[in-house]
Amino acid sequence: MSTVETIEKTAIAPISLSDEAAKIVKDLLAQQDRDDLTLRVYVAGSGCSGLQYGMALDENVEATDHIFESNGVKMVVDEDSLPYIAGSVVDYVEGPEGAGFRVENPNNTPSGCGCGSGEGSCGCGGEEGESHGGGCGCH
Repeated sequence: MSTVETIEKTAIAPISLSDEAAKIVKDLLAQQDRDDLTLRVYVAGSGCSGLQYGMALDENVEATDHIFESNGVKMVVDEDSLPYIAGSVVDYVEGPEGAGFRVENPNNTPSGCGCGSGEGSCGCGGEEGESHGGGCGCH
């Protein structure tokens, strides 16, 4: 693992940050008072509702990572995640449920399995329309 020293800019970043998301990330980076950190975005898994994402401020860059800049923020995406999140936009949204980052991915499609505890479902349980935190994301 190595510390980020230079950023390789590509003509088109494979994933981008909205203005609001970039502002929040820049604020978080300023609070850390370190210039060796990048925003790592990755696919954390998948389930019934499609891909699940992770983000972290990271000082380590692997040789196979893709490094780029979006909206003034240094970003890193690992080689395995890149094909799944290319074309995505990371946004920061505020609503009645709270505030947080959301990855808007035009390539992410739910698998189509149903909610419930029966065979072939993701095992969310609960009634139709009831939301469950975590894994499945049934709606």
